[in-house]
Amino acid sequence: MDKPKKVLVSRQFPDIGIQLLEEAGFELTIWPKDRPMYPSELIALSRDHQALLCTLSDMISKEFLEKCCHLEIISQFAVGYDNIDVAEATRLRIPIGFTPDVMSEATADIAFGLMIATARKMFFLHKTILKGEWGYFKPRGNLGMELMGKTLGIFGLGRIGMKMAQRCKNAYGMKIIYHSRRPNPGTEKELDASWVSFEELLARSDVLSVHSVLSHETRGRFNWETFRQMKPTAIFINTARGAIHNETDLIEALSSKQIWGAGLDVTDPEPMARENPLLSMETVCVLPHVGSGTVEARNAMSSVAAENIIEFYRTGTLPYLVNPPALEK
Repeated sequence: MDKPKKVLVSRQFPDIGIQLLEEAGFELTIWPKDRPMYPSELIALSRDHQALLCTLSDMISKEFLEKCCHLEIISQFAVGYDNIDVAEATRLRIPIGFTPDVMSEATADIAFGLMIATARKMFFLHKTILKGEWGYFKPRGNLGMELMGKTLGIFGLGRIGMKMAQRCKNAYGMKIIYHSRRPNPGTEKELDASWVSFEELLARSDVLSVHSVLSHETRGRFNWETFRQMKPTAIFINTARGAIHNETDLIEALSSKQIWGAGLDVTDPEPMARENPLLSMETVCVLPHVGSGTVEARNAMSSVAAENIIEFYRTGTLPYLVNPPALEK
């Protein structure tokens, strides 16, 4: 680089990525506040930079891209990118970087933990202690369910879905079925898993864990119609995106006992309102979207997001690129 490129860093990301960019000679502007930038602030600051390092809370909309079409690269501190208008970025020939795989272990741990916590009503029972309601032993009270030998259904058998399936198979001998856009014979052999139709996934799963991307096809995919096709003893887990399930329908399905329980790391909207009825349900466990919340995962995400920018200016390519057509001549 003849003249240092200016990178706008939209949040206070882990130091490792910031140091990599500084050592590579970039000039950084780091947003100093805990809150995300408002769209107007993001646009105003981006106009004076060539690159943007952002995350899911930054709305990279068509309007933003039209006003900041000078940007040479956008690197996302996340594996998902549904906050970005990828089609418009591609039209403007702005490459989008992302951070796949490095948070797979952490997110699979959250899905696995939510499954266990929901099956044993852990969040609800913890609240009874806080409220002074831990009384005498009740032989028929506070009963959950065991997971050994149950059937795990995976919706979206990508990296995270595979790791969730491995945990469930190894720990509980669970049978693995899955539904993805296409079968994966290699994974089937490794996990002794079976591809099934979406309808069969709903009907057979004792635990149904969502690991798909948010897209036009998956938005609202789990609604009243789908919940009523599940077992009344089924547990629904979502650590992908909140908009994949219809929250009103999920509340109704749980209230009417169409399904038994739910474990959520994602909600719609986020953050969830404190008076949301899901938070007081006995067989529901909710976390505040912390799937990638480990030191190891966040450091790796910061490093990969920085490397995407560094490699783009060094070689013209990105190690992890969402939209290859943006780089076509």
